[in-house]
Amino acid sequence: MGRKLLAAGQLAEALSHYHSAVEGDSKNYLTYYKRAAVFLAMGKSKSALPDLSKAIELKPDFLAARLQRGNIFLKQGSTQEAREDFEAVLRGNPGHEEARAQLAHADELDVLVEEAHHAHQRGDYHGTVRVLERVIELSPWDPESRELRADCYMKLGETRKAIQDLAPTTRLRNDNRAAFLQLSRLHYSLGEHEDSLSQVRECLKLDQDDKECFSHYKQVKKLSKQLDSAEQLISESRYPEAIEKYESVMKTEPNVPFYTTRAKERICHCLSRNRQAPEAIDICSEAHQRDPRNILILRDRAEAFILNEEYEKAVEDYQEAREMDGDNQEIREGLERAQKLLKQSRKRDYYKILGVHRNANKQEIIKAYRKLAQQWHPDNFQSEEEKKQAEKKFIDIASAKEVLTDPEMRQKFDAGEDPLDPENQQGGGGHGHGDWPFEFNPFRSGNFHFKFHYN
Repeated sequence: MGRKLLAAGQLAEALSHYHSAVEGDSKNYLTYYKRAAVFLAMGKSKSALPDLSKAIELKPDFLAARLQRGNIFLKQGSTQEAREDFEAVLRGNPGHEEARAQLAHADELDVLVEEAHHAHQRGDYHGTVRVLERVIELSPWDPESRELRADCYMKLGETRKAIQDLAPTTRLRNDNRAAFLQLSRLHYSLGEHEDSLSQVRECLKLDQDDKECFSHYKQVKKLSKQLDSAEQLISESRYPEAIEKYESVMKTEPNVPFYTTRAKERICHCLSRNRQAPEAIDICSEAHQRDPRNILILRDRAEAFILNEEYEKAVEDYQEAREMDGDNQEIREGLERAQKLLKQSRKRDYYKILGVHRNANKQEIIKAYRKLAQQWHPDNFQSEEEKKQAEKKFIDIASAKEVLTDPEMRQKFDAGEDPLDPENQQGGGGHGHGDWPFEFNPFRSGNFHFKFHYN
């Protein structure tokens, strides 16, 4: 049954039957050999070794088991044990080509391992990595070679490659808490706090009282909680609270540059979204210096420049972001809007006419309008030239109030389109200068009479 299931690829079931077969006949060397074959098919070479050794113990001249065990020893980097098995095979069969080739590989591996260690001792980390490529090709199950190469990658600043080498060692060594802790620290240094937390938890599963792992776990847990909380606050548009949380992140972890850069990027985003333009520009500029390839920082600073009515700078930031990611729809749309606003700023700017900020509310707009309308009422002026200037100013003030107190028109204006510009009317719709929100026609002859109507 075990043979049939193994042939059918049903490895777990085959293994169960071979366990029963071994219990039924513990002196049958072939049963141990076959069970070892199942273990190897399942990728469990460590479990296969005792069965191969038992088969050899029961039948010392069993060359197939010797060869298989030698191959496992070689892949584990145990060259002395591998060499003994290959030599035993060649004594039984001097013409065995695979055993002779593998024996040569064992000799080659010894030479390469020595060369790698010498290169590492003299600080030649690139040279060590080159030699270890062949070492790991010959002995992929040797944790020491992977750990040595990971150390080289860490010293060369290639953290991601170090992680790739260390990850398999957690399975190649029993109770490898040191590797789990190192992996957690490496992920942490890259800003991958969730992966860091996952790895350090694996260490604590092996020993919940491990002091180093527990200390690191507390730090990662605290930071993860702060980061997750900050992002939740941003998703709820609670920007001042999110800023406080990211400031706490920088205090919790001041030594890993990633978290400071990340915190400044997100504070930049919060300030921009909260329409705190000057503060946003300062923090975004600092974040941009730390991470010049981050288009999100450029986007947020561009939006802050727009709030601050610095449209040329906004266009420059969006253009820089577009050069980095030409396919980003949000960046393309932002650039178009900034360009429209720049063009518009060279014409009439209703916010400037009323002397209010772009984030002014309706009450502030009406208050500014009342003050300026009274100041520039044409009846306040005597000479014809002064009256004409006042008429023009009065029309602009009224237009500004009309646009900025109408949500739909204001949204169009904020998007870079003047809703009162005849070019944008396209022959219909919209408000024109003929429909004033007060009883005043500056082009009618005679004395001016006007009366405010406020909602």
